[in-house]
Amino acid sequence: MLIRYKKSFEKIAMGLLSFMPEEKDVKKLLQTIREYENNENWQLYLWKEEDILGAIGIQFDDQSKAVIQHITVNPSHRNSGIGKQMVDAVKQQLGERYDVCSNEYTEAFVDHCGS
Repeated sequence: MLIRYKKSFEKIAMGLLSFMPEEKDVKKLLQTIREYENNENWQLYLWKEEDILGAIGIQFDDQSKAVIQHITVNPSHRNSGIGKQMVDAVKQQLGERYDVCSNEYTEAFVDHCGS
């Protein structure tokens, strides 16, 4: 299930986001987390089953578009459908109000999910 990021999940979220190639640099990673914490147009969600296994970040760039900025799954849980479940959950949650789409970093994955 999707849960909204909060400060108490910072280390878990940073760990998950660090698996993304464009977020390897610690300085960039901290900047990304701060953006999710401080910018009301950026929202980070975590995927929780028994543990937190993934993260998906959304940027609302206008009145009708929600762009998937980040999507990552713990490597030991990859290829089990968690990423697709996160995309589907975001679409279900936002789909009536926003066109959910990808950016250049998430495009290949979101397209792979059948978006």
